[in-house]
Amino acid sequence: MFFLLRMAFWLGLVLVLLPRDKTPEADKAPQVSASDAVSAATATINDMGQFCKRQPSACEVGGQAATAIGQRATDGARKLYKIITDKKPPDHTGSIGTDSDPADTSRDTLTADDQAIEFRLPPMP
Repeated sequence: MFFLLRMAFWLGLVLVLLPRDKTPEADKAPQVSASDAVSAATATINDMGQFCKRQPSACEVGGQAATAIGQRATDGARKLYKIITDKKPPDHTGSIGTDSDPADTSRDTLTADDQAIEFRLPPMP
């Protein structure tokens, strides 16, 4: 659970620190330096360690919620994996009619007249 929180935090931090296009709205926004953001993030992480001591009931409910979300994510990943692995490509291309089972047909499709013709090599140039 803590891994997911750290991953979300760092991903959010990376997204916040990505350079933006210059727009009039961006000039009105408060300017925060990268060092201020890092120090605020560090203070937040340090405070998170003390949060469970100050609010044990909130920490317990949050842990239960994270467990439920993790279980749902696991179930969703398992379902997606099953959908992907159950999708097998068809055994035939569909270009030839499949009215009959291929196992029922014989490979010997030559008629007696076809077999009576004598084999000859083509004339050489």
